This record gives sequence, structure tokens and C-alpha cells, in this order.
Amino acid sequence: MRRIVTGHSPQGRSIFFSDGGPSRHIRIQALPGLEQWEIWATPPIPSFPGDPEDPTPRLNSLVPSPGETRFRIVRFPSALERARAEASGFDPKALAREYLEKAPGLAEAHEPDGSGMHTTPTVDYGVVLSGRIWLELDDGEKRLLEAGDCVIQNGTRHAWRNTFEEPCLMAFIMIGAR
Repeated sequence: MRRIVTGHSPQGRSIFFSDGGPSRHIRIQALPGLEQWEIWATPPIPSFPGDPEDPTPRLNSLVPSPGETRFRIVRFPSALERARAEASGFDPKALAREYLEKAPGLAEAHEPDGSGMHTTPTVDYGVVLSGRIWLELDDGEKRLLEAGDCVIQNGTRHAWRNTFEEPCLMAFIMIGAR
């Protein structure tokens, strides 16, 4: 995955500040195939010229505070990858511990029962980049999203369910709300 960041030179001209991979790549060993890349984050009121340094390694929480943003890409493993993990001794508690260590703030938003249900105080813009995935709400109602589909998640309790043979790649922009 490639991330290009622009900025300003000391003379105020537009420049390419960086061109490479995101520095915060989270791989969950307890569930092979579950990955996320923290692309960028902004404070409540960004200013220009801003700090072009990558803010993601310094984040204490992957859930933004009011007015802050987080931009990430998530790879949801396929049903086959999940089945393989479950057949080889998948441990939901180990998954929860690892996610807590690697994804602070976001991990705590997940319910402890392992259902995948979670709620964040954010407005999330999601786009399916490839694959398909089910979005399930707290009453069990589901909607299928396919490549190119968008979802606006308004702080609702939900879970993502990939029941398909291929992984699903999604982009999310989270905006911290009150």
C-alpha cells in the first residue's frame, strides 16, 4: 500500500513530503488476514502549512476525539481464512488481547462477547474498495455492501461480517463526535 503526503516548502511552495507505505500497519496474528493500515490523522482544526510528519505512530487512541479524524484501510479476512483459523485453535480471548495492545481505543469499543459488535462516538465514512461484506446492526438487520458501495455510520452499534470466499478491503474516515 502506498501513501503520498503533500506539504509546503519553507518558501510556501507545494511539495511531495513523503511517498511510501503507511508507518502504522497492524497485523493481527490471532486472526490471520485481519489487518489495518493507519493512513493519517488530523487534530480538531488542522492548519496550513501543517506538520507533514506522520501523526499515526504517536496516536494513543485509534478513535478520534471530537473534531479529530482518522483515516484507515481495513482488510477483513475471507470466510475461508476465518474457518482455517478456527480449525487451528482460534482463541477469541487471544484476539481480544492482541487487538487491545495494537489498536488502543478501537479495541475497547468492541463488546467483550467476541460478537464483533462495537460502537464508537464517531461519524464514519466507509467505502468498499474490493470484495463484499455484510454490515449488521444491533437488531440483526443486515445490508450487503460491494465494491464501490459507501456507508455513513452515525455512531450506531454494528459489526462487519465477511461470509464470502474473498477478503474485503475497506477505507474508513472517522470523525470524532460529541
